Amino acid sequence: MRNLWLYTLFFCTALALNAQTPEKDTEKPIDSISSNMLLKQIGNGFFPTKLWNFDLRYLVKFNQYEGFRTGLGGVTNDSFSKKFRIDSYGVYGFRDHRFKYKLGGGILLNEQTKSWLNISYIDDLMETGSSNFMTDGRTFSFFEPRLLNISLFHKHITSAISLEHEINPKLITETEVAISNIRPTYDYQYVLDNTPFGSFETTIAKIAVQWNPFVEYETKDGKTETTVDGYPKFTMQYSKSFRNVLNADFNFSKLDFRAIHKINHNKESHTIGTLSLGLAHGDTPLTHLYHAYPNNINKETILNRFSVAGINSFETMFFNEFFSDRFATLVVKHYIKPFHITSYFNPQLVLITRYAVGNMNNISRHQSVNFSTLKSGYTESGLEINKLLLGFGLSFTYRYGAYHLPNEEDNLALKFTFNITL
Repeated sequence: MRNLWLYTLFFCTALALNAQTPEKDTEKPIDSISSNMLLKQIGNGFFPTKLWNFDLRYLVKFNQYEGFRTGLGGVTNDSFSKKFRIDSYGVYGFRDHRFKYKLGGGILLNEQTKSWLNISYIDDLMETGSSNFMTDGRTFSFFEPRLLNISLFHKHITSAISLEHEINPKLITETEVAISNIRPTYDYQYVLDNTPFGSFETTIAKIAVQWNPFVEYETKDGKTETTVDGYPKFTMQYSKSFRNVLNADFNFSKLDFRAIHKINHNKESHTIGTLSLGLAHGDTPLTHLYHAYPNNINKETILNRFSVAGINSFETMFFNEFFSDRFATLVVKHYIKPFHITSYFNPQLVLITRYAVGNMNNISRHQSVNFSTLKSGYTESGLEINKLLLGFGLSFTYRYGAYHLPNEEDNLALKFTFNITL
């Protein structure tokens, strides 16, 4: 079983990352501080050097289209310059035998408002149906479970210019104008005015706002650090594609919204909910529509579908099963107080419910692909038992409601969970 072999490989990698050699009590305090700073940087996804911080996201990954994907990338640090930065990477996919890369950089316009003007040129892949917020910046995880099983990608060559601006530490914005040449890696045509488009170009302007009204900050030595991680948090993003501007083929708009709220019951128990909304209007190809972050492999048995659970993904929803031009999802997780069995063994039970609803206009425009919509509402519930062994745990999820499947086994998802903090 190839998937099981892959998860075993990542399991061993995670153990190596988690292992730490105890230091002697005579270690100098400065060494301890340096070690803690290094661990913090690695936990954020960077390995720092004198002038360049290597981005650990590009070292090794796996997906169904590229197979193993490996390379190097990163960004210059303050020792290189506090007013200029270079942000680039290069990777290679061993299954598609193709190099991908990014050439980018930025200039600091205003230090007080952390205003950066960035430019980039990217030749890479993107998951079809994914929708990311620009203000999220970079996200890093030692192990990205969904990535292993994604098969629907589109190639894109994108030139972009963007502006980051902090109105205040609780309110940040980012705007971007990007020109893209897009070619799906799968058989697909979008039919508009009786003309099929197997590849196309877009010119898209975006503006995103991140508002964290209850987060408290403290500024030391010119650096802002969070002292109270307050909730709720809100993110909104508007995108507009302009037809016939710089040879663009389609005219459409998108509005995305996300709210995250956390309720602390005590120091060891809390509930967190994530509400996501998306609306696409106009002539929107499948590449720019929405899935609901499915995370179930299209294989027959539970053992063949065995994988690792994501954070907010739908564990019983099969990849490429649903697409929407308007959708809403709600994910609620309740973290019960850990079971303090020993000083080193403290598993935690998490109760989970996920709901998604959506629909699509002009489905017939999307040719050579088969999918359903979420108009009847999709529901799954389950539980996780985390931190059983070195960050690993187990997840069990059940699919029910309008999209309950005739074969009972197809409604079940049994998976690993992985949580690690440096």
